[in-house]
Amino acid sequence: MTGEEYSLLGLFLSAFLSSTVLPGSSEVVFMVLAAQGDLPAWSLLVTATAGNTLGGMSSWALGWFIGWWYPLTELSKPAQRRAVERVRQWGSPVLLLSWVPVIGDPLCIAAGWLRMTWLGSLLFIGIGKGCRYAVLLALLSSNRG
Repeated sequence: MTGEEYSLLGLFLSAFLSSTVLPGSSEVVFMVLAAQGDLPAWSLLVTATAGNTLGGMSSWALGWFIGWWYPLTELSKPAQRRAVERVRQWGSPVLLLSWVPVIGDPLCIAAGWLRMTWLGSLLFIGIGKGCRYAVLLALLSSNRG
């Protein structure tokens, strides 16, 4: 493997892990690689978006499995029921916010728990995460010029 391939692999892994329930910040890795300018911006964008989206889908899958052990009928607190109803009301498009720190992972888990379709979830998680990285690239470009 070349140094560039290792960089992209590291970015993918960082983006994947950052998008799970594990702590992490792929934005730092992304911005460092983008600032170095050794790799095309589109390859960084695609790699980070793919890793972050797959990490979000792993949270969706976790929620889907949690639904087996804790069905929605077992929600006892009114606040829990209201939160579930809000996510259900918005449906898969709420996953456009899956990139937001603190709420993103729970949204992906809730989507799986609520049995939102995997394809719709994948689409909206991917769009949200990709837009975040695109904004970061735009900010870096505007600071250079």
